[in-house]
Amino acid sequence: MHKTSAWPLALTYTALIVFASLFPFEGWRGQGIAPWVFLSAPIPPPYWSRFDVGVNLVGYAPLGFLLALAGLRSGWPRAAALMTLLATLAGTLLSLCMEYLQIFLPGRVPSNMDLLLNAAGTLLGALAAALLERWGAVAHWSRFRERWFEPQARGALVLLALWPWALLFPAALPFGLGQVWERLEAALVELLQDTPFLQWLPVRDAPLVPLSPGAEVMAVALGLLIPCLLAYCVMRHAGRRVAFALALAGVGVVATALSALLSYGPAHAWDWLTLPTRMGILVGLAVALTLVAVPRRVCAALLLLVLMLHLNLLNQAPTSAYFAQTLQAWEQGRFIRFYGLGQWLGWLWPYAAIVYVVLRVSRRDGDS
Repeated sequence: MHKTSAWPLALTYTALIVFASLFPFEGWRGQGIAPWVFLSAPIPPPYWSRFDVGVNLVGYAPLGFLLALAGLRSGWPRAAALMTLLATLAGTLLSLCMEYLQIFLPGRVPSNMDLLLNAAGTLLGALAAALLERWGAVAHWSRFRERWFEPQARGALVLLALWPWALLFPAALPFGLGQVWERLEAALVELLQDTPFLQWLPVRDAPLVPLSPGAEVMAVALGLLIPCLLAYCVMRHAGRRVAFALALAGVGVVATALSALLSYGPAHAWDWLTLPTRMGILVGLAVALTLVAVPRRVCAALLLLVLMLHLNLLNQAPTSAYFAQTLQAWEQGRFIRFYGLGQWLGWLWPYAAIVYVVLRVSRRDGDS
């Protein structure tokens, strides 16, 4: 059976749907009505909008696409109709479970219209995957992957696919994923307040100091170098590494601009592109292009070092009060429901990359 990246991506997207459907995961209680009562409610419901229709329809389409694609890429290319049916059924059952659980959350309202739209979105996504398979696009991607990446590239490809989504969550510094130590420390202090365990927490010797312009350049450069080295771990050809590094830089810039647009408005989409940031992007890209001929196993070791340096540098700097207000707007507003996984990706992506590269370095089948 072919190992495809579509399965872990489908599981990740399922986690996004669960997060978006059940957030904020608090206030659970029975409301004295049957959980399935929404199934017999009138259609359309009294309160709905085009935005709700679009979100429920489009939100499940990637799930149907990924599930059907995973089946087609796993050895059943001639069973497109079956994969479409199974993917649609799985998406519908997931939506039914989410609507069922929402009856126990006072802040959420289950809807049979949402269920129908989710099922329709899953079907559209699955049909898109089946059509791509029929037109030969799935086989073309298989050949492309075989040429560009090594056979055991699934983990790295999943992380690379998630990297732009992680950048959508606003960061205090461009490409600055994983800056969570200050926030984690504050959460631990609040959790252990009025307990003897509070004294067990390490005391910070000095307050956090904002990064200097030179340190910002280094942090941005390291943040861009990380996905490039991750790609190099599963690529051999130097010329293809160059093309992929340039593409990653472009995707990172676009994703960061989109994050700024969503956070501050279209007029401020490029305000983050300051002089230290521009220099950092150029430095990071220059270093990445310099390393295109380095063996894959050495790239993995370098990646582990760069990840450690980047996380240490970021987490030795505080976040500004203005940035804290931005995070509060994301966490309390509409963004948390539809880009909520971006918050967790922005926090956890570098640490998942560390786990991946440690496992990779420990393998014995690397470059000679």
